[in-house]
Amino acid sequence: MIIKNEIPILEYDDSSAEVIAPDHDWTAGKLPEKCLFAFLGEVVHEYAKEHKAAVAETLITVSHDIKIYVLNEEKEDICLVQSSIGAAAAAQVLDTLVNCGCRKVIAVGSCGVLADLPENAFIVPTRALRAEGTSYHYLPASRYVELDKEPIEAIERTFKKHNLPFVTCTTWSTDGFFRETKDMVRYRLEEGCSVVEMECAALAACSRKRGAKFGQFLFTADSLANVHEYDARDFGTGSHKKALLLGLEILREYD
Repeated sequence: MIIKNEIPILEYDDSSAEVIAPDHDWTAGKLPEKCLFAFLGEVVHEYAKEHKAAVAETLITVSHDIKIYVLNEEKEDICLVQSSIGAAAAAQVLDTLVNCGCRKVIAVGSCGVLADLPENAFIVPTRALRAEGTSYHYLPASRYVELDKEPIEAIERTFKKHNLPFVTCTTWSTDGFFRETKDMVRYRLEEGCSVVEMECAALAACSRKRGAKFGQFLFTADSLANVHEYDARDFGTGSHKKALLLGLEILREYD
C-alpha cells in the first residue's frame, strides 16, 4: 500500500515489489556476510592490492566503476568496498551488497563537526537525523533512524580494547552540502546533532529494510563549529589508514 502525502518525499510504498531488483545485473556469486563499507579513498585500493584481495565484482556506473573486494581472512572472508559518496549513490551500492549476502555491515568515513571537536577524533553515531532524501524510500517517514545495537557494541569494544577515546552522538545526514546554512547549523546543534555527513541515515535505512545489521564510526574532519569562519582543517586525511584497519578488526571480532 502506498502511504500518500502532499509532500512526495514523505510518500512510501510498504508492500509492492521493486521493478528493478538490487542484484539484477550481478554476475558474481554470494558475498561474505561481513562487509567494511568505506569512504576512505585510495587507501582501500592500496590495502586490497597489498593483501591480494580478489575482485568479486565491478559495479559499473556512468561516472566510475566500483570494485567489490573480498579479503580471504584466516577465519572468514570479509567484503571490502570503497563506496561512492552521497546518500543515493552509496545506498545503491549497499543495497546490492546486502542482497548478495552482506548482512553485517560496518561503515567508516569522515564527518564535519558542529560542536567544538578536534580533528581526527572518533565518533560513533547511535542515530541519524534524516535530512537526506534516500532513507524515505526505504523506511516510512520519521525524524531519525536508529542504528543497530550489535554493531555499535562491536565498534565500542574494539575502541576500548585499544584505549581509543570516542564519543557517541546523533549525526545529521544531509544531501545539501552547500546548504548547511549558519542558522541551520545552530539549529541542528541545538537539537543534539554534533556532527554532519551525507550517508549514515540512508545506509541505516537501507540495511533495516533489507534485513542487515548496520553500524558506523566516523572520524572528525572539517569544522562548522564557528559558523562565521569555516575551517577545512586537513579533512581528516591522517585517519584514513587507521580507520580502515580498525574497521577490519571490528568485523573480525564481530560475532
